[in-house]
Amino acid sequence: QVHLVESGGGSVQPGGSLTLSCTASGGFTFLDGCMAWFRQTPGKEREGLACSCVGGRRTRDDGPPTKGRFTISEDIAKNTVYLQMNALGIEDTAMYYCAGDTNRPDLCMGDIGPARSYNYWGQGTQVTVSS
Repeated sequence: QVHLVESGGGSVQPGGSLTLSCTASGGFTFLDGCMAWFRQTPGKEREGLACSCVGGRRTRDDGPPTKGRFTISEDIAKNTVYLQMNALGIEDTAMYYCAGDTNRPDLCMGDIGPARSYNYWGQGTQVTVSS
């Protein structure tokens, strides 16, 4: 059974930075698949932030909310992807989720792909930006 486990969330002041991690296990290999970061606030749909496929050979970190502040990276040996978030603002407060699926051409190409395109999800990690 595939498991995605996020970590690294927490509280930070406006202008600060955080790095989220997502580690996959249970037969899911990042070298063969895609992993992505989404976020969600109450009452809203999940927003795509960044994605990376087949060990980083195809990546995007330009989801609309990122505004050039977020960067996705990978550690293939650890089967882990990271999301470095800089210049955080109050509007970045949300639950952040890691998603995964097999490497399909509809994922992480023209865009990150909607949340419904990913079959595997982590439990989420909360990011709170406040002064």
